Amino acid sequence: MIHILNQGAWYKGGRFLTQADASLPAPEEARKGTIAHAILEAHNTSGDKHQLKIKFDAMASHDITYVGIIQTARASGLERFPLPYVLTNCHNSLCAVGGTINEDDHVFGLSAAKKYGGEFVPAHQAVIHSYMRERYAAPGRMILGSDSHTRYGAYGAMAIGEGGPELVKQLLNKTYDVARPKVIAIYLTGAPRPGVGPQDVALALIGATFQQGVVKNAVMEFFGPGVASLSMDYRAGIDVMTTETACLSSVWATDGLTKAALTALGRGDQFQPLAPVDGAYYDNVVTVELDKVEPMIALPFHPSNAYTIREFKANMTGLLRQVDQDAAEQLGVKNAPSLLSKVSGNGFQVDQGVIAGCSGGTYQNLRRAAEILKGHPIGSDAFWLSCYPGSMPINLELTKTGCIADLMAAGASIRSCFCGPCFGAGDVPANGAFSIRHSTRNFPNREGSKPGDGQISYVALMDARSIAATARMGGLLTAADELPGMPADRPDEQWAYDGTPYQARVYFGVGRPQPEAELIYGPNIADWPAQIPLPEDLMLTVASAIYDPVTTTDELIPSGETSSYRSNPLRLAEFALSRKDPAYVGRAKEIQAVEQLRRTNPAAPEVAAALKGHDPAKTGLGSLVMALKPGDGSAREQAASCQRVLGGCANVAEEYATKRYRSNVVNWGMLPFIAEDLKERNLQPGDQIYIPGIRALLEGDGETVEAVLYQDGKESAITLTLPAMTREERDIVLAGCLINYYAS
Repeated sequence: MIHILNQGAWYKGGRFLTQADASLPAPEEARKGTIAHAILEAHNTSGDKHQLKIKFDAMASHDITYVGIIQTARASGLERFPLPYVLTNCHNSLCAVGGTINEDDHVFGLSAAKKYGGEFVPAHQAVIHSYMRERYAAPGRMILGSDSHTRYGAYGAMAIGEGGPELVKQLLNKTYDVARPKVIAIYLTGAPRPGVGPQDVALALIGATFQQGVVKNAVMEFFGPGVASLSMDYRAGIDVMTTETACLSSVWATDGLTKAALTALGRGDQFQPLAPVDGAYYDNVVTVELDKVEPMIALPFHPSNAYTIREFKANMTGLLRQVDQDAAEQLGVKNAPSLLSKVSGNGFQVDQGVIAGCSGGTYQNLRRAAEILKGHPIGSDAFWLSCYPGSMPINLELTKTGCIADLMAAGASIRSCFCGPCFGAGDVPANGAFSIRHSTRNFPNREGSKPGDGQISYVALMDARSIAATARMGGLLTAADELPGMPADRPDEQWAYDGTPYQARVYFGVGRPQPEAELIYGPNIADWPAQIPLPEDLMLTVASAIYDPVTTTDELIPSGETSSYRSNPLRLAEFALSRKDPAYVGRAKEIQAVEQLRRTNPAAPEVAAALKGHDPAKTGLGSLVMALKPGDGSAREQAASCQRVLGGCANVAEEYATKRYRSNVVNWGMLPFIAEDLKERNLQPGDQIYIPGIRALLEGDGETVEAVLYQDGKESAITLTLPAMTREERDIVLAGCLINYYAS
């Protein structure tokens, strides 16, 4: 159902050609024929076709990121929002942890929207990406968001999810700097079968591409005859999950259905047709045969751990044993409740279902669930189902059409417009329980459990249709296509949008700043601690060493309950690596204390011992995190800033999982080192690396430094590289962090 062509090809006459003929331009020229090239070119201010400097049309943040972004921009000279900036409140909207501090953030957000001229969406009104699809996404636009699932490609908009500092740059009239990305053709054919939903297509695509890195840091461009068979909700459901492939962005060809959707949203004048030029060149081609996609399940602990439900049922024992092994290795839980206990002669028993967020909470998904469950109660046993509409207009239309009543009558609980189940702050399953979710991620701890406290639960990703089919069977895992009479998804299915709820509650202040308005601070909102410029030399101590194949941002800084402290850098830093390496914070603080002593008393014996005879006047002390491939997942900057707050100066990796995490590392003044043979070197906490001349290296254009590794009482050489650091990135690290860079 997924076919990958791992080489470049021209798209001409409805087919892909890998060999040029006289009618085809050279690849460099033919790349200009892609949709992505045209949009990037329209937003590039550099004049350089290889190194882009992008200015976006709009931005969006939610309530665990906007406080830090505005605080950083304010410290760097912010006077007003120079572009539309939407502040939504869909992550900490339950205000369930930490006393008043979540609502204090919301009050701060409204005051900032008034002062600087922004758009403020109160809690429970909309999930960030549902709101942006309804209000801002349009063909040819570029939108930046401080959430990794910032994807509006289905509407012809290229959207990128990044860490907060990249949004700060836009607020300060700077640019988003990136090397021109590869563009990968995602060619759709056929039409989905009844019972197969957008999450099934997305999981099949993620499973086929993520491990191979086929689309990493590239733009996925969707087109082909299959696009016409998909409604806009269906396209958006596939599109938002492209984040899990590790791509940079996505964009789709537009058509009459796009225009009809924009018209229904009251923005029909923003439509423009988008399609690749005949003869356009793509760096790779992925063909998706929609008619061959089956209902899918992504087992713990990654969306790419994807199988057809049919395959899972045929191989349950072996696959579940692997989950047990992964739980022991990735979560460090040796005697976790085994999912094998849920296998019986009838099949596999599920404990919980959730349909939620930017991927699951669309009108079409919840309507299909209501149709499948109508007249079929889910029963009074252990299984339970929660449904979260993505926005109040979606909720309103589902209510008008009776779908909410049908879901409620079947025993499902209807929740507000909230992202909690996607990041561990809502509907946490019981210990040992298995949850099936139409949401974005199933990383370790993403459902809210705490393995360190003896709690572990499991999340698998599925489509709303199969979740509803499972609920109809009382929790017995069931693919939607196993039941007769499954309702089909029509491509022309466009829900009747009514923006009245927004008119009643949203603060629309774009372009109308009130400089005299005061920012309202709660007691948990704190400034970033000061950082010093990069010293001439560095002596870094390994504070954590992670040898997992991939390290997620959730493991670097947990989601869920920690989100309440995201407005307080010092308090949040206490949670850094808490679920992956609980001793990390203590180790980092010990190193940081010696560095602080070096600045005041360089002759102290503790300083001399740490520096191993190197000059305390020019050699700074700091910590580093070693991970083979860090940064998969969320865009949240705190995955890097918490390391910096604790005295971190560098990451050492074989590669970085995403551009956005590497950018966060740089923007917080840390060095994104690459090193080879890390497994063989077996770095461990307490090992030290002396890096001479690092400041001079960054002041110039060097990329390689010969360092000294102190390990087990011995010295050895280690080569560290800083590939492709731009001049601005070097200057940010030299200054100590982005705030220092702009302040100077």
